[in-house]
Amino acid sequence: MNVNGLRAAARKGFVEWLGSSGADVVCLQEVRAEAGQLPAEAGAPPGWHVVLVPSSVKGRAGVAVYSRAEPDAVRVGFGAEEFDASGRYVEVDLGAVSVGSLYLPSGEVGTERQAEKERFMAAFLPYLERRRAEVEGAGRELVVCGDWNIAHREADLKNWRGNRRSSGFLPEERAWLSRVFDEVGLVDVVRGLHPGVEGPYSWWSYRGRAFDNDSGWRIDLVCASPGLAGRAVEAYVERAADHVERWSDHAPVTVVFDL
Repeated sequence: MNVNGLRAAARKGFVEWLGSSGADVVCLQEVRAEAGQLPAEAGAPPGWHVVLVPSSVKGRAGVAVYSRAEPDAVRVGFGAEEFDASGRYVEVDLGAVSVGSLYLPSGEVGTERQAEKERFMAAFLPYLERRRAEVEGAGRELVVCGDWNIAHREADLKNWRGNRRSSGFLPEERAWLSRVFDEVGLVDVVRGLHPGVEGPYSWWSYRGRAFDNDSGWRIDLVCASPGLAGRAVEAYVERAADHVERWSDHAPVTVVFDL
């Protein structure tokens, strides 16, 4: 779940959602806060172990993992000097599964933000390949949850024709995500359980009536190693009933695994 600022989300409904959630693990992106800036009910809720990794740039990015069980190990970043303090990736070991929370840069065509996104992707792909081999070599599984900021196929965004030159749907970005699936071998779990349909979308602009018209993007992905993906039994987007109930411009993407 990209919370679009955890302090604001905590005031709008995140705390209530977390309290009612039956999840074992919750991965957050765009936290935009340090632990000391959060109210206790959001930053240290009862029954949860919290690993929060803020960005070195105040008020930007930030990722977190909330888990019912205490992590066996925590890794911040992925060995890329430019990004390891940027609050964009954290990975925890929970028993037989390593869980990553990813906030891939959003980019903006023709700007340094897009160049940053491209550098991130170039560094992150070999990490994923190496990490999957390490995890599976130890008889374990890997899942990377988060805001990947790329819609892979036309079915992954409503207005794909109007966004063919927009960051998030550029041919080179989509080709990179194809490499995550085809070369690294991770599985897009939600798409696997919802083949041949539009969406289910997880992000809608606050502008206009995008949410009301379900004119969204499917950019929040749960990507798992094949062994774990094969044990996914259900996947759904926890879309708010109406616009006023939203506590972020994203919605939680939930997957249930039979382990």
